Amino acid sequence: MKIDGVAWRPIRAEDDGETVTIIDQTVLPFHFETRRLVRMDEAAEAISVMRVRGAPLIGVTAAYGMALAMRDDPSDTALGTAYDTLHATRPTAINLRWALDRMRAALLPLPTAGRFARAWALAADMAEEDVEINRRIGAHGFDLLREIADRKGRVNVLTHCNAGWLATVDWGTATSPIYQAHDAGIDVHVWVDETRPRNQGGFLTAWELHQHGVPHSVIVDNAGGHLMQHGEVDLCLVGTDRTTATGDVCNKIGTYLKALAAADNGVPFYVCLPTPTIDWRVRDGVAEIPIENRAAGEVTDLDGALADGEVARVRVVSPGSDAVNPAFDVTPARLVTGLVTERGIVAANEKALAAIRTDDAAISLS
Repeated sequence: MKIDGVAWRPIRAEDDGETVTIIDQTVLPFHFETRRLVRMDEAAEAISVMRVRGAPLIGVTAAYGMALAMRDDPSDTALGTAYDTLHATRPTAINLRWALDRMRAALLPLPTAGRFARAWALAADMAEEDVEINRRIGAHGFDLLREIADRKGRVNVLTHCNAGWLATVDWGTATSPIYQAHDAGIDVHVWVDETRPRNQGGFLTAWELHQHGVPHSVIVDNAGGHLMQHGEVDLCLVGTDRTTATGDVCNKIGTYLKALAAADNGVPFYVCLPTPTIDWRVRDGVAEIPIENRAAGEVTDLDGALADGEVARVRVVSPGSDAVNPAFDVTPARLVTGLVTERGIVAANEKALAAIRTDDAAISLS
């Protein structure tokens, strides 16, 4: 995707073959900055404080983090330490563990002298695979938008949080059908939930849609149900950080409420996801998926631009009040119209998911 007409990715390997550049998403949309990751602990910090975020991007960043660890020390001990350190950064997104497991399985059988080169190449492969996965998700989801456009003209999509190209290596998951529809000339408009507490919708999704020229409107999180009641939403497209083998989806806090409103108003609710986001070991998302509880300050304080352009953090709740900050919720499969994957659109149930399961770690890029 593009920023001011220039192609960018939120993570890229540098030509020196041993450093990685990321877009620092903690300063968007008011500033655009990049950072170089030269050590494993810098990759871990970037994931932990959400300089990079979104399940697919977290996974690729962790893979590069492990490669950086192997450059500095390719021993079994260092491999184990890198795995544990990176795995501890974010507990909910399953792509993190998927990427680390894949890296460890590929590296452990190798002599230490060959580990860094293999790790670097595998991380690069995983990045390219993610781009192709997301392109295919968009191609399948495109049909949903085209069908609505053929019936009524403009397509109004509601999305939540940021499941855009900033959350992946390119295209995004929930935004990939939107970008592909827009590029094909379909009249698509996006309702962008602000997505408190970190405002990933108002900050990130709105920023990237604006950069690509996609018509959109930012709404407060509680406006979605009202818009659905009045026929202003044709379908919901959201992402997910972990999907169970039975079709439950774990996503940014507030997704469950949007799914309830969609069900009450007959609005199709689709979840866009790469198959590495499916945790085949988990059947009951509410009971089994660990929900990350983040710092109260994300709720009590908010970054914003002042009239003079200076960015400042301000208190937005009553002084002296505490806050609780669960970062995710689980939407039961019964509320999901369908799962849009790189292998097609499937029902959110165990049988349909089992039919697209493969034990191959990689996809074909051909």
